Amino acid sequence: MKAAFIRKTGGPECIEVGEIPSPHLNNDSVLVRIHAVSVNPIDTYIRNGANYWPLPDPYVIGCDFAGEIVEIGKHCKEWEIGQRVWGSNQGLMGRQGTFAQLAAIDPQWLYRSPDSVSDTELAAVALVGITAHLGLFDRARLQSGEKIFVRGGTGGVGAMVLQMAKAVGAHVITTAGNADKAQRCRELGADRVILYNEESVENVLASEYPEGVDVFWETLREPNFDFAVRAMAANGRMVVMAGRDARPEFPVGPFYVKGCSLFGFAMFKASPTIQRQAAEDINHWMQTGRLRAQIDRIMDLEQAAQAHRLQESNTIGKSGVLQGKLVLRVDH
Repeated sequence: MKAAFIRKTGGPECIEVGEIPSPHLNNDSVLVRIHAVSVNPIDTYIRNGANYWPLPDPYVIGCDFAGEIVEIGKHCKEWEIGQRVWGSNQGLMGRQGTFAQLAAIDPQWLYRSPDSVSDTELAAVALVGITAHLGLFDRARLQSGEKIFVRGGTGGVGAMVLQMAKAVGAHVITTAGNADKAQRCRELGADRVILYNEESVENVLASEYPEGVDVFWETLREPNFDFAVRAMAANGRMVVMAGRDARPEFPVGPFYVKGCSLFGFAMFKASPTIQRQAAEDINHWMQTGRLRAQIDRIMDLEQAAQAHRLQESNTIGKSGVLQGKLVLRVDH
């Protein structure tokens, strides 16, 4: 089968696209013909040598996928050949990735695709959507009527947080770097968009939301916790999702006096049950139009290395080159 893979870690130039053996199907997995995949920052970290876990050789890159079942293991009778499916959490914890024509996948990471939603949309939403859901509802327990601040409302996770928060009736404040991105945030449902190149985020939150926000979703690698705690309401909850090596100062006194809570999480460590609950909500919201995939561009599998360069430029280089997810067509 054709796949995008690496035999050693390093820069995007390590990615090869070529033929490798098709995956072996055991009794407890299903074989999925992959139609679309998407790129996530963690894909680039693993490819670049982040030593999270041993990698297969060759290692097929990628976490997210959407496609259809072409073969079923003996113990997977609840699934059907030809059924459209999507998912994430592949290429992690020693599992093979998804940038290939075929992938053998444990059904605990497999979700039925809504008829009205395309494979490219599902692939684009997979990891970022599940991540947003875990942070909002499993951790922060966001409720209708609460106020939430999320940085970067057009970002991969930020756009999901914005839309999901609106889907449950929250008031959403977000940031954008220019007028076009601000307009997109409003189209996604943002109640207040702060143009951070023209306005002070701290001053806007202090003047317009003096009682503070109930949930503060931080996407920066080096959070300013003094600012965040000042911006949070009493008993506010903060979610952090980046900065594995960050060591910022933390205002312990103001934080505990205000009764705040801080949540960190790694999506790939969440249980299959919790991730499935997220997937069910994602399916419902996408079917009803309350959650829309944010796709910057669609590329071909042969452009996997180029896609990784773009993702790194956006994530590490902070270039702002992307306004949505990079989706790759696999079987076309």
